[in-house]
Amino acid sequence: MTLNELRYIVAVAQERNFRRAAEKSFISQPALSLAIQKLEEDLGVQIFERGKSEVTVTPVGTEIVEQAQRALEEVGRIRELARQGKDQLASMLRLGIIYSVGPYLLPDLVPALKKLAPEMPLEIEENITANLDTLLRNGKLDVIIIALPFGDGSIVTKPLYDEPFEVVVDKEHHWVSRRSIKAQELSTEKVLLLDSGHCFSNQIAEACPELERKGADIQQGTSLETIRNMVASGLGITVLPASANSARYRNRLLQVIPFAKPVPSRRIALAWRKSFARTQAIEVLGKAIAQTQITGIRHLP
Repeated sequence: MTLNELRYIVAVAQERNFRRAAEKSFISQPALSLAIQKLEEDLGVQIFERGKSEVTVTPVGTEIVEQAQRALEEVGRIRELARQGKDQLASMLRLGIIYSVGPYLLPDLVPALKKLAPEMPLEIEENITANLDTLLRNGKLDVIIIALPFGDGSIVTKPLYDEPFEVVVDKEHHWVSRRSIKAQELSTEKVLLLDSGHCFSNQIAEACPELERKGADIQQGTSLETIRNMVASGLGITVLPASANSARYRNRLLQVIPFAKPVPSRRIALAWRKSFARTQAIEVLGKAIAQTQITGIRHLP
């Protein structure tokens, strides 16, 4: 069993296709297929079921692939330890971030991080929480920014800040002069939310369970900015995180109204694998986020 063989089975498990896995591994498809067949023969088990259109990981194969991923990470950690004299902040950091945070945090985060770690560029992946979780565990991302709760024993989380939610209506809406809105009142209106799968929509539903009742008037949108513009056109109302309502995103056609207490909110955090070796990179990323000055959020110690 070689490290290359472990890399090959992880690549196939991720791509679900031998050709794409071979391209990703910079090897010919026949050579990759032969290496995996040899490994299966050595282990005496079938790791993959080969279909005409897709490759499926067998139950025992799933466990083997997970262990192979851990083994490769440990090898990477050994290499990182061997480079202790080198700067952990001198190479790219692969950052994942949920859609409802990225547009509002990144404009302040990137300049702050640039000052603290000028030689550590970010490769950024915006996605929903479930996909970021998979990418993180597969080693395709180094660290992600998500809303809590998140993770298990193999994941480390660091809370960053708390952020309240706010109601947004157009200037002709009958709530426009209200000083606050109770969460349960949302169910009396047409509410525009992100598509299902976005954790932000789930958090709003938790704050106002009436929105999940049969007959509730809910319309879904693809992004918070698209939803903001639909509200401005008079289609309905929405709920946005406070960071999305800072001065740079304000629209003269809209009115932001706070929730009455208890105010719905979320806690945003960093999450990374326990085995990730670049702890200094995580620390400086957290420090850069702590230095951001975003309206409405409350940084945590």
